[in-house]
Amino acid sequence: MTSLIHPVKIFGGSASQELTKAICEFYGALPGQLSVSRFSDGEFQPNFHESVRGCDVFIVQSTYPNSDNLMELLMAIDAAKRASANYITAVVPYYGFARQDRKDKPRVSIASKLVADLLGTAGANRVMTMELHAPQIQGFFNVPVDHLESSIIFAPYIKTLKQDNLVIAAPDVGASNRIREVAKMLNLPMVICDKERKKANEIANMTVIGDVDGKDVVLIDDIIDTGGTLCKAAAMLTEKGAKTVRALCCHPVLSGKAYENIEGSVLTELVVTDTIPLKKHIEKIKVLSVAPLWARAIRNVHENGSISSLYKQVIIAQTSLDLQQIK
Repeated sequence: MTSLIHPVKIFGGSASQELTKAICEFYGALPGQLSVSRFSDGEFQPNFHESVRGCDVFIVQSTYPNSDNLMELLMAIDAAKRASANYITAVVPYYGFARQDRKDKPRVSIASKLVADLLGTAGANRVMTMELHAPQIQGFFNVPVDHLESSIIFAPYIKTLKQDNLVIAAPDVGASNRIREVAKMLNLPMVICDKERKKANEIANMTVIGDVDGKDVVLIDDIIDTGGTLCKAAAMLTEKGAKTVRALCCHPVLSGKAYENIEGSVLTELVVTDTIPLKKHIEKIKVLSVAPLWARAIRNVHENGSISSLYKQVIIAQTSLDLQQIK
């Protein structure tokens, strides 16, 4: 009954236009009409070009830098609320500022909590996101949060590699829980790279916990930023006897000299998703589309279905992974 009374409308912000189109294609709907007008001083204004009154509205926008992407999402939510939308879901494939999830030194902001408060204040009734840097960020929200994990995408891809000596590796201790689930799912051993940082994006020292000699290693992480950690981990694993090293990272932030670092590294390949559009394409980078997953998740939310059921379909329904979506 709810589905009939409150139709679904899916809108894409400026940062996620291509992903929104792909989601709508798999969902079986046309993208909603949303534009952003800009003033000469840089101020902007999102504007819905169709009625959303009484609708269940899904606004897709990743909040990677710059911060205009976050502000645009907040303003679009506010506009939908003021236009009498029935229920507003912020679909945030990449949740920016997630690395600022605690006070790790004096006098700093817990920015991921601030962003959670802003989304709720703007009028979001629900937030859907993917592969948070720290899962406990879900507790920062006062509205329901649906947290999709990249294992839904990566586990089937790892199965297609068909290599006998696979080992799943964490590039740092913080990623150990993330890779443990994938290793358990695929019945593979795991190793951990323990790193010590001098400062953000700069590693002082790194050691390997576990055996990688003669193994094909798969590094898994949530974000690749400058690529420094992954490239250094790949080099160290190779020195320890790894035959090949590939990396799977959900969110391709890829800032600074990331592309140069990847091209010059020993990585066999870097596999990412399209939660963030690539600035450029290079031979070593493959992109797996998350659009089919998001389309199913949005349908389940609208129809009051289960999100956790998507995980049960990982090996069965997702083994094919819509591999035509690899770009």
